[in-house]
Amino acid sequence: MKKSLPFACAAVLALSTLSATAFAQEAEEEDSSGFSGTFAVTNDYVFRGISQTNEDPAFQAGLTYTTPFGLYVGTWVSNVDFGAGDPDWEVDGFIGYGIDFAENWNFDVMVNRYNYPGAGASNYNELITKTTFLDTYSLTVAYTNDVYGLDENSFYYALGADWALPSDFSVGVHVGRTTYSSSIDYKDYTDYSVTVGKTWGPLNLTVGYYDTDSSGEYDFGKQNSDSRIAAVATVSWP
Repeated sequence: MKKSLPFACAAVLALSTLSATAFAQEAEEEDSSGFSGTFAVTNDYVFRGISQTNEDPAFQAGLTYTTPFGLYVGTWVSNVDFGAGDPDWEVDGFIGYGIDFAENWNFDVMVNRYNYPGAGASNYNELITKTTFLDTYSLTVAYTNDVYGLDENSFYYALGADWALPSDFSVGVHVGRTTYSSSIDYKDYTDYSVTVGKTWGPLNLTVGYYDTDSSGEYDFGKQNSDSRIAAVATVSWP
């Protein structure tokens, strides 16, 4: 487990603060365009409890276009490190639709394509649904028939909650469960996290504690699945 993050946090804050003013100015011009974007810096890219960068920093960016009726399309990119050789990058493409079907209730369905340049055999699609209710709680259900490019089924189920606090602070909790087809050598595993966030205009800083159960260690090794603290600074526009 990483217990000190001075260098990572300093880099996160420095890079994000330099970008915040420029993004805020652009946001005023782009409010009605349908385009939105993010730029993030993190000391460790954690996805469903697993480090995607071998516990090293990541730089991430995303761009989304959303129509007035809820359909959206976009792309997202991050560096990754799964060991020697390719891939070095994850470049996702997605299309989805979100709708408010009752007061404080939202349903979102999306197809995400995980692309790994230089390691195309690992590319796969995932259908992801997320129901958010009372503006606080969420239920995520995801499915793929080609997990990690292995032509096998996998489901992901997650419950989460994010509570807004005074002074633009927030606290979030999350627990997720990944299941695999019995025909591949992966064990079903559970991931969970607790996060604290703070927002300053377009800049958000989140610090979280992430961990998995012993099956996560079996699937991905102790280093990448053990308990860890990760900090993420994100600049968003508009």
